[in-house]
Amino acid sequence: MQEIKHHLTDALLMAYAAGTLPEAFDVVVATHVSLCDECRARMLAFDAVGGAVVEGTEGVEMGADSLAATLAMIADRAPEPRRAQPARKAEWVCPAPLAEYVGGDLDAVKWRRVGGGVSDAILQTKGAATVRLLRIPGGVAVPDHGHSGMELTLVLKGAFRDETDHFGAGDVEVADDATVHRPVAVPGEDCICLAATDAPLRFNALIPRIAQSFLRI
Repeated sequence: MQEIKHHLTDALLMAYAAGTLPEAFDVVVATHVSLCDECRARMLAFDAVGGAVVEGTEGVEMGADSLAATLAMIADRAPEPRRAQPARKAEWVCPAPLAEYVGGDLDAVKWRRVGGGVSDAILQTKGAATVRLLRIPGGVAVPDHGHSGMELTLVLKGAFRDETDHFGAGDVEVADDATVHRPVAVPGEDCICLAATDAPLRFNALIPRIAQSFLRI
């Protein structure tokens, strides 16, 4: 894999370490961290700080129902059982955290066409945020759009360009409500991305706006 140039923010890594991100964003962060030595080291540092804070906190009296409430929270957040994975091969595109949701590698993905040659596959997660795989043919552009919330886009294979920069394999783009862009897959091969959003996109063109309600984008 080429050198990773675009990383996760400290705020996202701290939220991941604290367990406060929606599951959809957890999938993207965990997948990127599995590929990126720099972000993995920063996340482990935040884990260590959190552990030190807990150790230095004075104990408090627990309520009689504390154990039951904690177990209920764990059960509510626990992921659904995943399908058994075939043996991993060196050329797999999906890192282990993502492969657990896909049930294997890209050949296990049930793609659906969303227009313009682009395909996607929404992964099953809890909560209002969504995460999907995107397959964009080389040279094809995603319709220009803005954001009502946050979008994390991790490149797994190929590359894309937008108004901000070039993003290759392992890079992650963090977009917010100030971002308006038109990602274009770099010619030569399909661009495979993993993208999580917590609010609908804001498309400028009419047809994408009509289609987004049933495509969940």
